[in-house]
Amino acid sequence: MVTVTGMAMVTAIVVATMIEPFTSSKDKRMRRTFLVMTLVAAAAAPLAASAQVSVNVNVPLIQVAPPAPRHEPIPGPRSGQIWIQGNWHWNQHDYVWRPGRWEPARPDYDYAQGRWVRVDGGYRWVEGSWKSKGKGHDDHGSGHCPPGQAKKGRC
Repeated sequence: MVTVTGMAMVTAIVVATMIEPFTSSKDKRMRRTFLVMTLVAAAAAPLAASAQVSVNVNVPLIQVAPPAPRHEPIPGPRSGQIWIQGNWHWNQHDYVWRPGRWEPARPDYDYAQGRWVRVDGGYRWVEGSWKSKGKGHDDHGSGHCPPGQAKKGRC
């Protein structure tokens, strides 16, 4: 089986030998430089190809259903804070409980709690996110705070 790298190197050598024989020392240096550059590019090609193909989504499909949510008493309200309820987290072997926590509130935004969803014969965790309460904020419905808006207190 011939690899892309092997084919590129063979092509470089064939092209280099097909060029008319050079006579001056400057021409010989140019020929060597061309050959070396072609071989280096051919050797680097698989690295570039693997970098383009490698995608890590980090959203695993879990075959085991998560346990029922635990009942957590919600602490008394805190000014400028919202309660993020606890949830089951998959640690590659089993579910472990992550307790609830307080987060700073964001003006004009509501927090949509994270949840497990059933998809493709398994379960995926969908992280909680901030959703705009009304018009005037361009978050495209993704729960993502547009660049620079958090510092202005808009999300």
